[in-house]
Amino acid sequence: MSIMRKSGLSRHKQDRLVEHFVAGTTTRCAASLAGVNFKTSAYYFHKLREIIAYNP
Repeated sequence: MSIMRKSGLSRHKQDRLVEHFVAGTTTRCAASLAGVNFKTSAYYFHKLREIIAYNP
């Protein structure tokens, strides 16, 4: 199950970004390692934070 159903990212890239999010990697570094644009990574991290805040 992917984190965000309507994401244009492949499941592999989503999983990589989640791994980096959990590890505390910066957005810029995670973008480089996952092979996505910095803005995409920043938006994805923001959405992950929203999901965490919504589900206590």
